[in-house]
Amino acid sequence: MKEVVIIGGGASGLTAAITAARNGKKVTILERNNKCGKKILITGNGRCNFWNEDNDISHFHSSTPSLIKNFITEERKQSILKFFDSLGIISKTKNGYYYPFSNQAFTVQNALLLECNKLGIEIINDITVEKIIKKDCFIINPNKENIKAKNIIISAGSKAAPKTGSDGLGYTLAKAFNHSIITPLPSLVQLKGNEKFFKNWSGIRTDVKVSLFINNTFIKSETGEIQLTDYGISGICIFNISGEASKALNEHKNVTIKINFMPFENPKDELKKLNKNTHKKIGELLEGIIHYKLVDIILKKSNIQRNLLLDNLSSKEFDTLINNLTSFELKITSTHTFDHAQVCCGGIPLNEINENTLESLKVKNLYFTGEIIDIDGDCGGYNLGWAWISGIIAGKNVK
Repeated sequence: MKEVVIIGGGASGLTAAITAARNGKKVTILERNNKCGKKILITGNGRCNFWNEDNDISHFHSSTPSLIKNFITEERKQSILKFFDSLGIISKTKNGYYYPFSNQAFTVQNALLLECNKLGIEIINDITVEKIIKKDCFIINPNKENIKAKNIIISAGSKAAPKTGSDGLGYTLAKAFNHSIITPLPSLVQLKGNEKFFKNWSGIRTDVKVSLFINNTFIKSETGEIQLTDYGISGICIFNISGEASKALNEHKNVTIKINFMPFENPKDELKKLNKNTHKKIGELLEGIIHYKLVDIILKKSNIQRNLLLDNLSSKEFDTLINNLTSFELKITSTHTFDHAQVCCGGIPLNEINENTLESLKVKNLYFTGEIIDIDGDCGGYNLGWAWISGIIAGKNVK
């Protein structure tokens, strides 16, 4: 019988394996791909942004947000850099983002696998866990490999990026042990709409402030660069509000995004000041502020001719123009699919897991790590941060 079997050799699974083995446990990893850590290679655009200097708890989300602080404590945050130091990885920061000094995600994957080899961790690749039953012990794939284990850690990921092996199998395994699953939905993902002008603004990148409204109620805002596409909107600040949008859309609520293309302190004064100094026509004036492709879209939405002078506008027309420049409204109809999502929101509820050990509160000797748990983070290394933290917790406490 195997002492500890970890299902899934991603970031959290490898971390759990290493931590458990360092504590004297005999560990086996079951990985469905031909090599562990496949998803690590695509994180941070291949550079592996593994953590962030701004590690405030507000960057993490859950259906029970009040419980997050019990899982992600200050002490556990500090364990991440210590763990990376123990792997021999030198890190660097850029704009608060932590990367391996090599700027290569391969460095992280390789260091984890080398440590597994050094600790004598058994890795079985190309195996799919389809069923687990529990009698006196756990029996994995009883009609095939028939692997017996004293402890199991399920680190099988979510449904995001299924090409890397995350297809939601872990949820099925958890449900078989009477765990409930908060519906997994795409998060850190692009948002889609049905506007005809999307084809005209496709390819634009611009710095803005975006605000999310659900049923006309303000939820949150983000500032940064967005990408305007032929299906809708993308970019880091869009990703960071996409989880809330995804949940609202799933509940058939009305989701709108308001874009401020002039995120200045007083846009009215800025526009009047620019007009006073240049005396250009409105179309020419706006091309000095926003991308030229946006000018005609905003003027058409405002029902204003581009060859007019700003001084010729009525007070109502001027207010309409300012509103469309600073609060350009888009109706969101859907998100992109799991194939495009970096992570999922949803998963096993936090109140079904021991916050100190990540052991199931329903089944003894069953543990969970990573994305399968109902915690997800913003862009910037937070989701990998949760992977490392949860792997360390489960690996340290597995019996």
